[in-house]
Parts: sequence; C-alpha cells; structure tokens
Amino acid sequence: MADLGLLDRPVWSALNSGWAALAEGDGRALRLRRDHGPFGASASPSADDLNALSALIPAAGQLWVVEREEAAIPEGATVARRAVLAQMLMETFVPKRRRLEALELGDSDAAEMQALAALTKPGPFAERTHRLGGFVGVRHEGRLVAMAGERMRMDGFCEVSGVCCHPEFQGQGLAGALMSLVCERILARGETPFLHSYAHNEAAIGLYESLGFRHRATIQLTVLSRG
Repeated sequence: MADLGLLDRPVWSALNSGWAALAEGDGRALRLRRDHGPFGASASPSADDLNALSALIPAAGQLWVVEREEAAIPEGATVARRAVLAQMLMETFVPKRRRLEALELGDSDAAEMQALAALTKPGPFAERTHRLGGFVGVRHEGRLVAMAGERMRMDGFCEVSGVCCHPEFQGQGLAGALMSLVCERILARGETPFLHSYAHNEAAIGLYESLGFRHRATIQLTVLSRG
C-alpha cells in the first residue's frame, strides 16, 4: 500500500519522485521549474534548509509551500498569503456519467488553458502546467470552456487539478465528467487520486465528495515572496 505520509508534504514528495526531472535546487530545498508552477519545499525546517529554500524564491515572483504543518518562514522571505486547504483522497470512485466530446489538451491549447484558469482561479497555472499530466477539456463552438488534469505526482498517488469550468457553462456537469475521466486514468495506472480544495469552497468540496473523495487532512498553504 502506498505511504499516506507522502501526502503530508505533497510538494516535497512530488519533487523527489514524479517531479524529479523538473526539480531545481539540491538536497536542502527544491522547487518546480517556474514555467511549470510556483511550488517549492525544504527538506526540513532547519536554518540551513530554509536558507536554501529562500534562495529559490524568484526576485519578482512567489513560491508556494504546501504542508500539513504551518511552514516555517525563511530569513529574507515574507508571507504574501496564507490559506487553509482541504486535502481529499479517493475512497470509493463514483464516476459522473455524461455524454460529452472530451478532447486531449496539449501545447497548442496552452494559452487558452491559462486564460480559463486565470478566469476561474482553481490555483496557479503556468505556461507549462499542462505538461505535468494528462489534461482533457471540452470546447463549445471552438472555445475551451472546461478542463481537468493532473499535477502533483508521487509514488502511488496522483493529484487531480486544474479543474475549471467557464461561468457560462457551470451547472452542466462538465467538471464532474472531466474529473471522472482523469480519475479513471489514474486508477488504471494503479495510483490513488487525491486533490486539494480551498477549505471554504463548499460547492467544490460537495462535487468532490460526490465522486468518492473524502477529507484526509487540513493542509496549510503559505505563499512566500522575497522580503
């Protein structure tokens, strides 16, 4: 059985497994390549490791730290934002069946994917976030109106992420149907789907529960910038 402890420090776990080829830094601290996302983590809360993490914060950008325990703040860094996340793990898959023409999304769709994410704000979505895992989407009259895909990857687990639906098309079951496709792929690989939601987003959490996700842990998001 996969080690559930990996999910307590999901960014560090991903950077040392599924994201290893995209990791920058050293054994003290790592970050994901900036064009794929803003995530980073230190090996421990020691001063040396935190200093190494601080050095990975871009001069004109942010570093997102996602941990079960509230992150220690490195010297030379400031907290730009904090948020509480609900981490949810697939317990019993309940797929959402809806007839739709789901399309594979890739490099040619990247600009539209970023625009949809900027509009609906599911979380950070960089230039190459779509390359972190298989994304699927729905177009209406040529316009991308909904999508879902994968982000953090570690031994035995894969995160469902980037779930977006244009406001004009919400309430039609598109998000649930696309998430079902993503979950089916993850489960077929022998991995367990998990996800993160802002803890206050009751509507999203309700959707995830209807798919078979259950609350696993409360996770702290700390967004760091240079001091």
